[in-house]
Amino acid sequence: MFRTVTVGLDDSPEGRAAVEWAAREALLRGLPLKIVHAQEPTPRYLARTPLLDLDGYRHWAQRLTRESADGIRLRHPGIEVITELLTGTVADVLCEAAGFAELLVLGSRALGRAHGFVVGSVSLGVVARAERPVVLVRAQEQAADEHTMDPAGVPSAATPFRPVVLGLDIDRPDDTLLEFAFDAAARRKAGLRAVHAWPEPPTSSHRFPGDVELHDTLERGQASLLGKALRPCREKFPDVEVIEASRCGGAAQVLVSDSRDASLVVVGRRIRTGSFGAHVGHVTHCALHHVAAPVAVVAHS
Repeated sequence: MFRTVTVGLDDSPEGRAAVEWAAREALLRGLPLKIVHAQEPTPRYLARTPLLDLDGYRHWAQRLTRESADGIRLRHPGIEVITELLTGTVADVLCEAAGFAELLVLGSRALGRAHGFVVGSVSLGVVARAERPVVLVRAQEQAADEHTMDPAGVPSAATPFRPVVLGLDIDRPDDTLLEFAFDAAARRKAGLRAVHAWPEPPTSSHRFPGDVELHDTLERGQASLLGKALRPCREKFPDVEVIEASRCGGAAQVLVSDSRDASLVVVGRRIRTGSFGAHVGHVTHCALHHVAAPVAVVAHS
Protein backbone atom coordinates (compact mmCIF):
# COMPACT_ATOMS: atom_id res chain seq x y z
CA MET A 1 0.00 0.00 0.00
CA PHE A 2 1.23 3.51 -0.85
CA ARG A 3 2.36 5.23 2.34
CA THR A 4 3.16 8.84 3.18
CA VAL A 5 3.92 10.97 6.19
CA THR A 6 0.66 12.91 6.36
CA VAL A 7 0.19 16.17 8.24
CA GLY A 8 -2.95 18.12 9.01
CA LEU A 9 -2.43 21.81 8.24
CA ASP A 10 -4.28 24.84 9.53
CA ASP A 11 -3.26 28.48 9.73
CA SER A 12 -1.77 28.37 13.23
CA PRO A 13 1.76 28.30 14.72
CA GLU A 14 1.25 24.71 15.86
CA GLY A 15 -0.03 23.70 12.42
CA ARG A 16 3.04 25.18 10.73
CA ALA A 17 5.35 23.54 13.28
CA ALA A 18 3.65 20.21 12.56
CA VAL A 19 4.29 20.58 8.83
CA GLU A 20 7.98 21.29 9.42
CA TRP A 21 8.34 18.31 11.76
CA ALA A 22 6.49 16.06 9.31
CA ALA A 23 8.82 17.14 6.48
CA ARG A 24 11.87 16.18 8.53
CA GLU A 25 10.27 12.85 9.43
CA ALA A 26 9.43 12.16 5.78
CA LEU A 27 13.08 12.69 4.88
CA LEU A 28 14.18 10.33 7.67
CA ARG A 29 11.80 7.67 6.36
CA GLY A 30 12.36 8.29 2.65
CA LEU A 31 8.63 8.85 2.11
CA PRO A 32 6.54 11.52 0.38
CA LEU A 33 4.99 14.24 2.55
CA LYS A 34 1.25 14.75 2.18
CA ILE A 35 -0.15 18.05 3.46
CA VAL A 36 -3.90 17.91 4.00
CA HIS A 37 -6.28 20.67 4.97
CA ALA A 38 -9.66 19.50 6.23
CA GLN A 39 -12.66 21.80 6.08
CA GLU A 40 -16.17 21.38 7.42
CA PRO A 41 -18.90 21.24 4.74
CA THR A 42 -19.97 24.70 6.01
CA PRO A 43 -17.03 26.26 7.81
CA ARG A 44 -18.04 27.54 11.24
CA TYR A 45 -16.62 31.01 10.76
CA LEU A 46 -18.78 31.42 7.61
CA ALA A 47 -21.89 30.61 9.61
CA ARG A 48 -20.94 33.38 12.05
CA THR A 49 -19.92 35.82 9.30
CA PRO A 50 -22.32 35.65 6.36
CA LEU A 51 -20.38 38.30 4.42
CA LEU A 52 -17.55 35.79 3.85
CA ASP A 53 -18.27 33.49 0.92
CA LEU A 54 -17.49 29.79 0.55
CA ASP A 55 -15.54 30.31 -2.67
CA GLY A 56 -13.30 32.76 -0.85
CA TYR A 57 -12.66 30.21 1.87
CA ARG A 58 -11.76 27.55 -0.69
CA HIS A 59 -9.33 29.90 -2.44
CA TRP A 60 -7.75 30.72 0.92
CA ALA A 61 -7.37 27.00 1.75
CA GLN A 62 -5.81 26.32 -1.66
CA ARG A 63 -3.36 29.17 -1.18
CA LEU A 64 -2.53 28.00 2.36
CA THR A 65 -1.62 24.47 1.27
CA ARG A 66 0.18 25.62 -1.88
CA GLU A 67 2.35 28.13 -0.02
CA SER A 68 3.10 25.58 2.71
CA ALA A 69 4.17 23.00 0.11
CA ASP A 70 6.30 25.54 -1.77
CA GLY A 71 8.05 26.50 1.45
CA ILE A 72 8.80 22.86 2.29
CA ARG A 73 10.24 22.22 -1.20
CA LEU A 74 12.43 25.30 -0.84
CA ARG A 75 13.75 24.36 2.61
CA HIS A 76 14.04 20.62 1.90
CA PRO A 77 15.16 20.15 -1.74
CA GLY A 78 14.33 16.76 -3.19
CA ILE A 79 11.37 16.00 -0.95
CA GLU A 80 8.18 14.89 -2.69
CA VAL A 81 5.21 16.94 -1.47
CA ILE A 82 1.54 16.19 -2.14
CA THR A 83 -1.32 18.49 -1.13
CA GLU A 84 -4.96 17.63 -0.69
CA LEU A 85 -8.07 19.56 0.37
CA LEU A 86 -10.62 17.37 2.14
CA THR A 87 -14.20 18.13 3.14
CA GLY A 88 -16.06 16.64 6.08
CA THR A 89 -16.02 16.53 9.85
CA VAL A 90 -12.39 17.33 10.58
CA ALA A 91 -11.70 14.50 13.03
CA ASP A 92 -13.35 11.96 10.72
CA VAL A 93 -11.42 13.20 7.68
CA LEU A 94 -8.08 13.10 9.51
CA CYS A 95 -8.75 9.61 10.88
CA GLU A 96 -9.47 8.42 7.35
CA ALA A 97 -6.32 10.11 6.05
CA ALA A 98 -4.30 8.40 8.79
CA GLY A 99 -5.40 5.02 7.45
CA PHE A 100 -3.38 5.60 4.27
CA ALA A 101 -0.33 7.04 6.04
CA GLU A 102 2.77 5.69 7.72
CA LEU A 103 1.94 8.18 10.44
CA LEU A 104 -0.20 11.27 10.89
CA VAL A 105 1.18 14.52 12.34
CA LEU A 106 -0.93 17.19 14.06
CA GLY A 107 -0.23 20.41 15.93
CA SER A 108 -0.82 21.00 19.63
CA ARG A 109 -0.86 24.42 21.27
CA ALA A 110 1.62 25.09 24.09
CA LEU A 111 0.70 27.11 27.18
CA GLY A 112 4.20 26.95 28.66
CA ARG A 113 6.01 24.49 30.86
CA ALA A 114 4.32 25.75 34.03
CA HIS A 115 0.83 25.16 32.70
CA GLY A 116 1.29 22.31 30.23
CA PHE A 117 -0.30 22.13 26.78
CA VAL A 118 -3.69 22.30 25.15
CA VAL A 119 -4.68 19.24 23.17
CA GLY A 120 -7.75 20.30 21.23
CA SER A 121 -10.84 18.14 20.88
CA VAL A 122 -10.03 17.38 17.23
CA SER A 123 -6.49 16.22 17.97
CA LEU A 124 -7.56 14.22 21.01
CA GLY A 125 -10.41 12.65 19.03
CA VAL A 126 -8.03 11.61 16.24
CA VAL A 127 -5.50 10.20 18.71
CA ALA A 128 -8.25 8.17 20.40
CA ARG A 129 -9.57 6.69 17.14
CA ALA A 130 -6.80 6.47 14.54
CA GLU A 131 -5.27 3.03 14.11
CA ARG A 132 -2.02 4.40 12.69
CA PRO A 133 0.60 6.27 14.76
CA VAL A 134 -0.29 9.91 15.44
CA VAL A 135 2.37 12.47 16.40
CA LEU A 136 1.47 15.71 18.19
CA VAL A 137 3.90 18.61 17.72
CA ARG A 138 3.98 21.77 19.84
CA ALA A 139 3.91 25.30 18.47
CA GLN A 140 7.38 26.78 17.95
CA GLU A 141 9.01 23.32 17.70
CA GLN A 142 12.32 23.75 15.89
CA ALA A 143 14.68 21.21 14.31
CA ALA A 144 17.39 22.21 16.80
CA ASP A 145 15.06 21.32 19.69
CA GLU A 146 15.47 17.64 18.81
CA HIS A 147 19.28 17.79 18.97
CA THR A 148 21.88 18.21 21.67
CA MET A 149 23.62 21.56 22.09
CA ASP A 150 26.80 22.12 20.12
CA PRO A 151 30.15 22.42 22.01
CA ALA A 152 29.55 26.16 22.47
CA GLY A 153 26.16 25.54 24.06
CA VAL A 154 24.25 26.79 21.02
CA PRO A 155 21.16 24.93 19.70
CA SER A 156 22.01 23.21 16.42
CA ALA A 157 20.42 20.69 14.07
CA ALA A 158 23.93 19.54 13.10
CA THR A 159 24.56 17.79 16.42
CA PRO A 160 23.33 14.28 17.37
CA PHE A 161 19.67 13.72 18.17
CA ARG A 162 18.50 13.68 21.75
CA PRO A 163 17.26 10.23 22.88
CA VAL A 164 13.95 8.73 21.89
CA VAL A 165 11.97 7.91 25.03
CA LEU A 166 9.59 4.95 25.14
CA GLY A 167 6.95 4.63 27.84
CA LEU A 168 6.36 0.90 28.30
CA ASP A 169 3.91 -1.23 30.24
CA ILE A 170 5.87 -4.45 30.76
CA ASP A 171 2.74 -6.34 31.80
CA ARG A 172 1.47 -6.01 28.21
CA PRO A 173 4.41 -5.12 25.94
CA ASP A 174 3.35 -4.81 22.31
CA ASP A 175 5.56 -5.46 19.29
CA THR A 176 4.01 -2.62 17.26
CA LEU A 177 4.85 -0.06 19.95
CA LEU A 178 8.34 -1.44 20.58
CA GLU A 179 9.29 -1.59 16.91
CA PHE A 180 8.04 1.94 16.24
CA ALA A 181 10.24 3.30 19.05
CA PHE A 182 13.31 1.29 18.09
CA ASP A 183 12.88 2.23 14.42
CA ALA A 184 12.54 5.92 15.32
CA ALA A 185 15.77 5.76 17.35
CA ALA A 186 17.59 3.87 14.59
CA ARG A 187 16.60 6.43 11.93
CA ARG A 188 17.84 9.24 14.16
CA LYS A 189 21.00 7.34 15.15
CA ALA A 190 19.91 8.17 18.68
CA GLY A 191 19.74 6.26 21.92
CA LEU A 192 16.49 4.77 23.15
CA ARG A 193 15.47 5.24 26.77
CA ALA A 194 12.85 2.65 27.70
CA VAL A 195 10.95 3.87 30.76
CA HIS A 196 8.88 1.61 32.99
CA ALA A 197 7.33 2.60 36.32
CA TRP A 198 6.28 0.32 39.16
CA PRO A 199 4.44 1.21 42.37
CA GLU A 200 5.98 1.34 45.82
CA PRO A 201 5.28 -1.65 48.06
CA PRO A 202 2.13 -1.19 50.19
CA THR A 203 4.23 -1.30 53.38
CA SER A 204 6.74 1.36 52.32
CA SER A 205 4.99 4.16 54.22
CA HIS A 206 5.09 2.17 57.47
CA ARG A 207 8.85 1.47 57.48
CA PHE A 208 8.60 -2.16 58.52
CA PRO A 209 11.79 -4.16 59.05
CA GLY A 210 12.89 -5.70 55.77
CA ASP A 211 11.40 -2.93 53.61
CA VAL A 212 14.78 -2.10 52.09
CA GLU A 213 15.35 -5.71 51.11
CA LEU A 214 11.81 -5.96 49.70
CA HIS A 215 12.32 -2.77 47.67
CA ASP A 216 15.63 -4.06 46.30
CA THR A 217 14.06 -7.39 45.36
CA LEU A 218 11.18 -5.66 43.56
CA GLU A 219 13.58 -3.32 41.80
CA ARG A 220 15.71 -6.18 40.49
CA GLY A 221 12.62 -8.13 39.44
CA GLN A 222 11.08 -5.21 37.56
CA ALA A 223 14.40 -4.41 35.84
CA SER A 224 14.66 -8.05 34.76
CA LEU A 225 11.14 -7.99 33.30
CA LEU A 226 11.90 -4.77 31.42
CA GLY A 227 15.05 -6.29 29.95
CA LYS A 228 13.10 -9.37 28.89
CA ALA A 229 10.43 -7.26 27.14
CA LEU A 230 13.10 -5.32 25.23
CA ARG A 231 15.29 -8.26 24.25
CA PRO A 232 13.64 -9.18 20.89
CA CYS A 233 13.89 -5.61 19.57
CA ARG A 234 17.41 -5.17 20.91
CA GLU A 235 18.38 -8.16 18.80
CA LYS A 236 16.51 -6.79 15.77
CA PHE A 237 18.05 -3.30 16.13
CA PRO A 238 21.57 -4.07 17.42
CA ASP A 239 22.91 -0.60 16.57
CA VAL A 240 20.45 1.19 18.86
CA GLU A 241 21.93 2.02 22.25
CA VAL A 242 19.29 1.22 24.87
CA ILE A 243 18.99 2.68 28.35
CA GLU A 244 16.67 0.64 30.55
CA ALA A 245 15.00 2.91 33.10
CA SER A 246 12.88 0.99 35.60
CA ARG A 247 11.63 3.52 38.16
CA CYS A 248 9.57 3.31 41.33
CA GLY A 249 6.69 5.79 41.20
CA GLY A 250 3.59 6.84 39.30
CA ALA A 251 3.80 5.93 35.62
CA ALA A 252 2.73 9.33 34.28
CA GLN A 253 5.03 11.31 36.57
CA VAL A 254 8.00 9.04 35.85
CA LEU A 255 7.49 9.26 32.08
CA VAL A 256 7.17 13.05 32.04
CA SER A 257 10.26 13.42 34.22
CA ASP A 258 12.36 11.06 32.06
CA SER A 259 11.26 12.83 28.86
CA ARG A 260 12.71 16.27 29.60
CA ASP A 261 15.63 15.79 27.19
CA ALA A 262 13.82 13.68 24.55
CA SER A 263 13.72 14.28 20.81
CA LEU A 264 10.57 12.15 20.57
CA VAL A 265 8.41 10.40 23.15
CA VAL A 266 6.60 7.21 22.15
CA VAL A 267 3.58 5.93 24.06
CA GLY A 268 0.91 3.37 23.29
CA ARG A 269 -2.86 3.34 23.05
CA ARG A 270 -4.76 0.10 23.23
CA ILE A 271 -7.39 -0.27 20.49
CA ARG A 272 -10.72 -0.94 22.18
CA THR A 273 -13.85 -2.04 20.40
CA GLY A 274 -16.16 -2.35 23.39
CA SER A 275 -19.31 -0.40 24.21
CA PHE A 276 -17.35 2.43 25.86
CA GLY A 277 -15.68 3.32 22.57
CA ALA A 278 -12.20 4.62 21.92
CA HIS A 279 -10.31 6.54 24.57
CA VAL A 280 -6.81 7.58 25.58
CA GLY A 281 -5.30 6.05 28.72
CA HIS A 282 -4.18 8.10 31.72
CA VAL A 283 -0.43 7.89 31.06
CA THR A 284 -0.80 8.75 27.37
CA HIS A 285 -3.17 11.59 28.25
CA CYS A 286 -0.58 13.06 30.68
CA ALA A 287 2.18 12.70 28.10
CA LEU A 288 0.13 14.60 25.52
CA HIS A 289 -0.47 17.46 27.94
CA HIS A 290 2.86 17.72 29.76
CA VAL A 291 5.74 16.39 27.62
CA ALA A 292 7.48 19.19 25.75
CA ALA A 293 8.87 17.02 22.94
CA PRO A 294 6.76 15.69 20.06
CA VAL A 295 4.68 12.74 21.28
CA ALA A 296 3.92 9.71 19.09
CA VAL A 297 0.85 7.70 20.10
CA VAL A 298 0.97 4.21 18.65
CA ALA A 299 -2.29 2.27 18.55
CA HIS A 300 -1.97 -1.44 19.20
CA SER A 301 -4.13 -4.45 20.00
